[in-house]
Amino acid sequence: MELILKTDSENSIAKIIALAKSLNVSVEQRRGEIKTKKEKEQLVNSILNFNAKGDSSFGDAAEWQRSQRDDRDLPFLK
Repeated sequence: MELILKTDSENSIAKIIALAKSLNVSVEQRRGEIKTKKEKEQLVNSILNFNAKGDSSFGDAAEWQRSQRDDRDLPFLK
């Protein structure tokens, strides 16, 4: 079953989430719908201008590839 609640009150949402957790009900929060062109432009700009705040947790992909393939002979080198 799915129940959708909408409100502008952060306090009310916090109480509902606390109640849901005490009842072992899963809670999924979503942002509200984009209603204006300005909101859409802000969302697009935030996605396009995203900058990570640190190093990638995956490390350097090229270095990983070199280390993984270093110990194998390639078939066309023989």
